[in-house]
Amino acid sequence: MTTFTVIGTSDPVPLEIARSARARRRGLLGRDGIEGALLLSPANAVHTLGMRFAVDVAYLDRTLRVIAVRTMRPGRIGLPRPRARHVLEAEAGMLERWGLRPGTRVAVRDA
Repeated sequence: MTTFTVIGTSDPVPLEIARSARARRRGLLGRDGIEGALLLSPANAVHTLGMRFAVDVAYLDRTLRVIAVRTMRPGRIGLPRPRARHVLEAEAGMLERWGLRPGTRVAVRDA
């Protein structure tokens, strides 16, 4: 199982990683929710067209530092973030709960 943690905390969060182009295109489409988060890599933009629930989106740079965080309702198209190399998606409200905000870093670990 893959997890991520916010640097400076010890609580691991379940993580799915979408590495293939097909997995990144599908993202969270067709799901009613997610336990943990989904990491789209590489990616610098997302959309919520066809989504069933609102999501929190964190744009990460190449060192996994958070550049920006936003909540997107279904049916939205996000603008690309030029410095972003990865995008972390979770159910709305979860990123704040986990302490993710601009400037924080995450660590990904395979258990």
